Amino acid sequence: MRAHYRAEGLDESSLAAHPMDQFARWFHQAAQAAVQGMIYEPNAMIVSTADADGHPSSRTVLLKQYDEHGFVFYTNYDSRKARELAVNPHAALLFPWHPMARQVIVTGTARRTGRDETAAYFRTRPHGSQLGAWASAQSSVIRSRTELDVAYDELSTRYPAGTQVPVPPHWGGFRIAPETVEFWQGRENRLHDRLRYVAEPDGTWRVERLSP
Repeated sequence: MRAHYRAEGLDESSLAAHPMDQFARWFHQAAQAAVQGMIYEPNAMIVSTADADGHPSSRTVLLKQYDEHGFVFYTNYDSRKARELAVNPHAALLFPWHPMARQVIVTGTARRTGRDETAAYFRTRPHGSQLGAWASAQSSVIRSRTELDVAYDELSTRYPAGTQVPVPPHWGGFRIAPETVEFWQGRENRLHDRLRYVAEPDGTWRVERLSP
């Protein structure tokens, strides 16, 4: 199986000065491609973490916010990824926009979002998703699907539609502050363009080209 990329190239002169501004450009284009049916969930990203012994794990989550400070996603703080970030805050993100022959690869450090920010986002979630945050002890072993469904049904009775669901104390966000951000553009003959922003100690960013 082999795909041949014939996309336009990526040149240093066309990059934004800040990686988050460049990400905003590409994300906007990916969102437009999603409207056209080319990409499913452009905000889906692979989050890779490692435990204290260096054993890695990866999963797909949804990006919920990005700004000059980094990339935000939400999870159960008792989940595997959250427990790993608690002992090893270094993480990597990957946005796989394959139909556009593009990827964005981020490395950085994770910090929890504040409770006010978490609560503000939680209020925007659909009622069912709010209940799901309580019903699921994420990453823990359960006996059966029935156990999960029963927990959800009990919560539905306690908090029917139209009532306010409290924010779970064990649930919240992580913001990944980027240290490197690589923009990968597929090109012909596997001679892809790879331009990587690297954070400097003075707060500026250096751009370097990587060989494909």
